[in-house]
Amino acid sequence: MAQQLLMPKATAVWLVDNTALSFDQIATFCKLHPLEVKAIADGESAQGIKGLDPISTGQLSREEIARAEANPAHKLKLSEPKVRVPESKRKGPRYTPVSKRQDRPNAILWLVRNHPELKDAQISRLVGTTKSTIEQIRERTHWNSANLTPMDPVTLGLCSQIDLDLEVERASKGRPLPTAAELGATLESAQETEKLPYSTDREEEKEIDADAVFAKLKSLKSSTPDDDEDDQF
Repeated sequence: MAQQLLMPKATAVWLVDNTALSFDQIATFCKLHPLEVKAIADGESAQGIKGLDPISTGQLSREEIARAEANPAHKLKLSEPKVRVPESKRKGPRYTPVSKRQDRPNAILWLVRNHPELKDAQISRLVGTTKSTIEQIRERTHWNSANLTPMDPVTLGLCSQIDLDLEVERASKGRPLPTAAELGATLESAQETEKLPYSTDREEEKEIDADAVFAKLKSLKSSTPDDDEDDQF
């Protein structure tokens, strides 16, 4: 991938304010029109844009600027980046090592049985297979269908647990909620529950008569013989 200048207009603002480069040199380097660079220098354009120092970002060296200032015909060149960012891989079926390709049918069978919500395209992304193979395993028309054993693709190393969870989450979105019959629920309707007998027999709290209690205690105390007198006889 060809290297590109970051924030070209902000870089042009900085070069206009901090260097003696010509408008044509700045325009060529920042891929702008010379008249636009002149408008920046005159304050007619990019008034709210803060200049970006290309030296601090590592896109231009002081030596390169000095060479361009000394020679108006010199064209500025971007500095080589110190860190190379790898290009993103193109989207497509997952590559499966040759040593693990024989395990793909077992992984497909596991996914079909344990995650029926997954679409063929999702299974294909997870284990790197084709839709025709998935269809054959679903319909048990695969040439080796009798010998297949469901095996977790994560355990087989065909995909990661994160990828599997992500695909399952995507497939679950938008699905209708399971009905009571599917969940095996046995809840009765409101009409049925209203017919159930409701017990209202509760022990009524009796009011305590304090005077009666104290009178009974006094009678018990007066009727009790003195233990000391009994001991004397």
